[in-house]
Amino acid sequence: MQELLNFSKYALLEHWDNFFHLMGILLLLVFISIFIYDRFIQRKNQLLINYPLIGRLRYFFYMLRNPMRQYFGDETFFDSFEKLQWVNNVALGKNPYLSFSPSNPYGNQKILFKHANFVNEVDEVNDNFSVTFGDKREIPFVSKSIIGRSAMSDGAISPEGTRAFALGAVQDGFVINTGEGGLTSNFLTSLNIEDFDSKEYLEIRKGTWFAKGIYKLFKIFTNREIAQRVYRKMVLRQKDKGSFIFDNQRLLYFRIDWSADLNYFPTTVPSTLPDIVFQMGSGFYGVRDSNGKFDPLRYQKVMRFAKMTEIKLAQGAKQTGGKLLASKVSDDIAYYRGVPAHQDLFSPNRFPYATDMETFFDFISELQELSQKPVGFKIVISDRENFELYAKALKERKEQGKSIADFLTIDGGDGGSATAPLEMMSKIGLPIRMALKIVVEVLEEYGLRDDIKIIAAEKVLTPDDIIELFCYGADFINIARGFMISAGCIRARECSGVGGRNCPVGLATMDEAKRSRFLVLQKAKNIARYHHELIHGVRSLLAVMGKKDVSELSKKDFVKG
Repeated sequence: MQELLNFSKYALLEHWDNFFHLMGILLLLVFISIFIYDRFIQRKNQLLINYPLIGRLRYFFYMLRNPMRQYFGDETFFDSFEKLQWVNNVALGKNPYLSFSPSNPYGNQKILFKHANFVNEVDEVNDNFSVTFGDKREIPFVSKSIIGRSAMSDGAISPEGTRAFALGAVQDGFVINTGEGGLTSNFLTSLNIEDFDSKEYLEIRKGTWFAKGIYKLFKIFTNREIAQRVYRKMVLRQKDKGSFIFDNQRLLYFRIDWSADLNYFPTTVPSTLPDIVFQMGSGFYGVRDSNGKFDPLRYQKVMRFAKMTEIKLAQGAKQTGGKLLASKVSDDIAYYRGVPAHQDLFSPNRFPYATDMETFFDFISELQELSQKPVGFKIVISDRENFELYAKALKERKEQGKSIADFLTIDGGDGGSATAPLEMMSKIGLPIRMALKIVVEVLEEYGLRDDIKIIAAEKVLTPDDIIELFCYGADFINIARGFMISAGCIRARECSGVGGRNCPVGLATMDEAKRSRFLVLQKAKNIARYHHELIHGVRSLLAVMGKKDVSELSKKDFVKG
């Protein structure tokens, strides 16, 4: 009997041992299957491409966030979690409506909008959100939207990220600012070879019949992004692969030959491009000669693809010159900017022509003459007295019959940046609402308000943020953070690449492996959806406020608590 019991016990242990062994094998197979699926098959989530197993923990904990937050606390770092959730939902095409009220409904602003006694229907609100810049220039710029993607340099943002933003801007008709890194091929990614009347200023690379066959096979058995990656390696040199644009209809690569004669360049911006604002920083990237000085001819060529120019004097969170770590200064970025590759890149603190008001505004006039398009500048407001110095100089030029700046971009002192020193993030410059109040009042006092458009930027995420800045007097809104989130940013705060830590989704990194898996076409659609829902939300708010156009908004529409 004892022997039977011992045998049964042994058999049971052996049975359980076999069971756990089998379960271990099955679990391993599941993990391997998930890894293969996420890394090589699925193309909806770039985080899971880079981190197939660990990345799924993020979404598990994310799933627990709402049901568990009542026990462990609430958002304190930026406005409310619901706003960030709204951006993600509309970008993915999901229903953005909430149940009950936000956790932090009034924030810290204590400002509400007036509700009309008799509201409008949304379709009664004007759907024309165009803004005209530089109506005195030979070629004014009429923006289709009141919203633009704020300045983000190609290089600080990955090439794939820049392409997604550019394609999204084309899809839903909003403005995209190049950032001080200059105009690169990635901003022109929506072009095809047939969009050019002249091919004389293009460098063209064609694949062999064998290379084209490999591309088509990979496209059938994997996906278009992987197929293009393989094809690119077969057609282009390693150092050139990021500077060429892919024409997926004719299976060839091309890029602008900036050394070609100006007469070959288009006289009008190709219609398939997004509305591009060229930002000129203190390093003159993209418009500099071999000595690092401003090159008027190169600037004219660049402006054949851009609608207006913004000179960057200051940025809200970064009053120092720009910095790009060597890890981000690839061969492509060096080619675009005209600098040595794989070395830390620093821009001067001061814009070279901003030594005094007369010199600076004479340079703006020179740019207006060279491009025949609007030119403005970006600053941070510290106090009324400092800004009045600009206003006085502008008024004197106007009275003398000289040209003046066409627009001002006001960056709030509490803005964000991937490479900002901590000590400058919220200690330099006024918040955007205080800054707008000063700018509008001073421009009106000096008789300049009708001559200069005001672009405002600082922590704008949702339609109510936009309405508020319009009430303060803005004519146009630049958004960075919201567009980043719509493109897949998970706020990992690893944008700069310091210490070898890179953006995990491939959006703000030059890490070859991570950025090569960025889902360009899908994210372009998400970005376009975000802009579309912003405009829809603005129209909805205008309707309940009894307005039919954003031009009707003013500070009288506030209810102050």
